[in-house]
Amino acid sequence: MTAAAPAPAPVPYRVAGRKDETADTAEIVLEPVASALPPFVPGQFAMVYAFGVGDIPLSLSGISGSRLTHTIRAVGAVSGALHGLHPGETVGVRGPLGTGWDLPTAAGRDLVIVAGGIGLAPLRPLVHDVLALPQRYGRLNVLIGARTPGDLICTRDIDRWREAGARVQVTVDRPDDRWQGDVGVVTALLDRARFDPAEAAAFLCGPEVMIRATARDLVHRGLAPDQIRMSLERTMHCGTGHCGHCQLGPLLLCRDGPVVDWTRAEALLAVREL
Repeated sequence: MTAAAPAPAPVPYRVAGRKDETADTAEIVLEPVASALPPFVPGQFAMVYAFGVGDIPLSLSGISGSRLTHTIRAVGAVSGALHGLHPGETVGVRGPLGTGWDLPTAAGRDLVIVAGGIGLAPLRPLVHDVLALPQRYGRLNVLIGARTPGDLICTRDIDRWREAGARVQVTVDRPDDRWQGDVGVVTALLDRARFDPAEAAAFLCGPEVMIRATARDLVHRGLAPDQIRMSLERTMHCGTGHCGHCQLGPLLLCRDGPVVDWTRAEALLAVREL
């Protein structure tokens, strides 16, 4: 196993914008106070430090030059502090960390992007990159699942993606009285996606149970396991492979992930996270 590199010091970033997505989720845009970190690619993550509270790993939900966008759901002390940030406040950022989606290797293929809940956030820059160069890829399918309509994120993006030619379908587990769309698990939407399994690539992010079910369904339909990529999560503390908290079999996900293909992940995901 390769020795882990020492963790760099966090770089100060200022909150340049904030937009509430749901009752407990906000989009936070960060810009460097002075020097910017090296460029990120879709799928990578940063360790974001709320001063005086702690740091957590956050995937990028938007990349625009030196500006970094994170979609943050308040579920704990650190995420709650970061969710509560407002323009002008400062955080510390380390990165880029981990592996990306490696989109260029999917050139010429139909794309199946499947997101569960907040898992849509790390897939958002991937969709943007595909729509920026539509001639490079085949048909684009974006399948989105959420617990309730109120838990849906990126709702403004969804309309723009459809207008740009993406086939976007959305389902929820528990509809409210105003919901007129699909109800049920996101894997049910695969029946209406348009792709040639022999010439397709898939990108998945969401709860592990969703990832397992979707990957198995896609393989059953004929997708090659090495063309199914997923972003995995286990508890990350250091972001550099030192602490071992994010170990999944032979992988340290902060270093060897979070994006891996189904060839590597299938056996590993049989071990459920405690």
